[in-house]
Amino acid sequence: MVRLISFLIGLGFIAAVGVALIVSLGGLGGATEESAQEALYKHPKELELASNGLFGKFNMQQVQRGFQVYQQVCSNCHSLSHVAFRDLRKIGYTEAEVKKIAADWQTKAQTFDPKTGDRGERPNTPADKFPTVYYPGQGNPPDLSLIVKARHDGAGYVHSLLTGYRDMTPAEMKRFPAAKTPDGLYFNPYFPNLNIAMPPPLAEGAVTYADGTKSTVEQNSQDVAAFLVWAAEPELAERHRIGLMVMGFLLIATVLAYGAYRNIWRDLKH
Repeated sequence: MVRLISFLIGLGFIAAVGVALIVSLGGLGGATEESAQEALYKHPKELELASNGLFGKFNMQQVQRGFQVYQQVCSNCHSLSHVAFRDLRKIGYTEAEVKKIAADWQTKAQTFDPKTGDRGERPNTPADKFPTVYYPGQGNPPDLSLIVKARHDGAGYVHSLLTGYRDMTPAEMKRFPAAKTPDGLYFNPYFPNLNIAMPPPLAEGAVTYADGTKSTVEQNSQDVAAFLVWAAEPELAERHRIGLMVMGFLLIATVLAYGAYRNIWRDLKH
């Protein structure tokens, strides 16, 4: 009797597991409703820059234009705390120009007197890093020093985000009424959750380029993306050069080693 009851209990357990498995498989095979994020989110567009690829090196004229975009637009909200003013000499600015840029920077360097506990500020010097921006509004704008390293697709993400602002279409609103952009946010399909707190930062002609290049949203976004690639890895071109030298050395060493092997062991049977 005990064996019969045990058998029935085991059979019932197996039957329950089988039913649960069938139901779960049926759920996996069934069609699920696509969310607004899945339907409307776009992957960043590829951005062709001179620094791309194994042989890439910076177009310093474009990097300088990108710095102008950061200086005139992005620096109001975003810090660049891993870059020093003197680093700008690497992209073509003279020592005098760097001193003026540092001294005229809108956010001053913070000072602290350990004897009195008083805090103050002073003009920046070339040795200072770009001062931290304390944003007075809502949200916490990210530091841009390493943004192209922290975001998938790097420069392409920056370029796509800056040029991707738009309103939802009537068809999109009808399909996803719950995805209406909340007040105070802005629709951008290149932002993961579609709604971003940063208003469109770029406008046609808002930046005046020193080299006379026509200032458009498209041009501004490409240039600032190039600048942020440099800011994240200013030694990129040098790293590429050294890498190619090492690969060339290893290739030559391999050929010589193989030649030595053939010469030394050619008369010996293996």
